[in-house]
Parts: sequence; C-alpha cells; structure tokens
Amino acid sequence: MTVTAPRARQLKLFHPGPGDIAPRDAQDLMSWPFFSLAKRKRTAPIRFTMGKIWIDVEATHEHGMATIWDADILIWAASQIVEARDMGRPTSRLMVATPHEILRFIRRSAGGDHYGRLKAALDRLQSTSVATSIRQSDGRRRHRFSWINEWKERLDASGRPVGIELILPDWFYAGILDRALILTIDPAYFSLTGGLERWLYRIVRKHGGRQLNGWSFDVAHLYLKSGMLEPRRHFAFRLRRIVTAQPLPGYRLTLETMQGRERLHFVAEPVDPIRQAMRRVRQDRRSRA
Repeated sequence: MTVTAPRARQLKLFHPGPGDIAPRDAQDLMSWPFFSLAKRKRTAPIRFTMGKIWIDVEATHEHGMATIWDADILIWAASQIVEARDMGRPTSRLMVATPHEILRFIRRSAGGDHYGRLKAALDRLQSTSVATSIRQSDGRRRHRFSWINEWKERLDASGRPVGIELILPDWFYAGILDRALILTIDPAYFSLTGGLERWLYRIVRKHGGRQLNGWSFDVAHLYLKSGMLEPRRHFAFRLRRIVTAQPLPGYRLTLETMQGRERLHFVAEPVDPIRQAMRRVRQDRRSRA
C-alpha cells in the first residue's frame, strides 16, 4: 500500500508529540457495528439499519474485515490528533509514526511478530469498505470510505522499517475534530482480550458515562447493534459470562428481567485511586514486556 505523491503533497505531515497521553475514542465508532468482533477472518458483510441510521461494512476475501482490535490504531490516531489540537498544534489526516510508538500506545509488545500483525491490521483497515448515513444531514445520503485511505512503510538506507505513514478518511477525521464526538477511555480497555468485551466496554462508556443511576439496554437490542453473526442465544450466553466475570474497567454490570425481556444494566463504579494506580502499574509492565 503506497501513499500517492500528489495526494501526500496536498496534506501537511503530522508528527504525533512525545509523552504519554490519554486514549480517546470516537463516539460514532463506539455506538454502532463497524467492526468484526471475531478473531477469525470475517468476509460476510455487516448490514445494519435502525431508524434513519444505516451502515454497510464490506470486506475483501484477501484481508477480511477490520476487527475491533484493528480499531486500536484508530484510537491511537484520534488520541494523538485530539491532544495536538488541544495544545494548539496543527493537525492533519496524513500521519507518521514508528511502529514502536503505535504498539506502545495500544499496550502491545514491539517484539516478535507484532510488527507483522500491525501491518496486517493496516491492510484490513484500508481494504474494509464502509458506507453509512451517520452524520449525513437527511439520513439518506451515502458516505463511503475506508478506515485508512492509504498507508506505506518508511525504510532506512538498509531497507529496515523506520516508520509508517497513513492517511485517515475525511469522515473519521471530521469526527475527531468535533469535541462533542470524542470520549476519553480507560487505558485498561487495551487489556480486554475478547471482542465482545471490548465492544461492550465501548458502548457502556458511550451511554453509561458517569450517570448516577447508570443505563440499561434490552439484550435483543444489544445483539442487533453488535453486528455479530452467531445466533442470539449464543450472544446472550456469552453476555452472561461477561456479567459473571465483571471485566469492564470502571463499570458494574447486571442482568435484569423486565416484563419478560432480559436487559443489561450498567453503572459506573466509584473511582478508587489505589486501584487505579495498581492498574496503571500492571499496564506499564505489559507495555514493557
């Protein structure tokens, strides 16, 4: 995948700043079924409609659909752009970083085959096609894009990779720059290993926030919003296991039955500074591993 010279010349290159920053996520991506939640390759499309909102996600047979783990790269990009904007620095859809910088931010080891996995994730993000009515004024217009327009490796004189250059799509970049559409997420999110756990955290963080009485969703409604291929009874079974394990950082989950329908209720846990400090220590150890 190469960034075309004329396109690259129209955009100013954005270099993310040094230092640790808070991870930020785009609310549109947290609310709707844009990614595969499975670790195995998915080529079956996502077709989702709810009211005026509709989403079509299509994958290639070569790479498969972008996964919720691949979306960590978009969280990295959103976090860097928001941080720079808030510091008064110019930003751009054309970004460059070293693989180590990206992998460190998303709490993955820079050794072994993680660099190869990073390139595979970039390929899935670039080859996945998304069409949606979200943020289109009349709900009928179609905006089609890929999560990454183009990307390329930067090599030194010896042919060793020294950086990755990528271009974000207008739809995603515009959402990042809108302060109302960005939320800070817990860094412990990156430690969640299951696709359903990760998706559930994002939707809980988007809708639950810090509301005193929390929020709830009908389980059947959640199943539709997940975009998963498995039967609803399997989804419900896995959801019950997650509620038993309580893995979501900062939230307490319960399942309730109301008028014969099962609902997931979630509420923010009180902030415990000691627990937060211990969690940060564990995360730092993982990132250095």
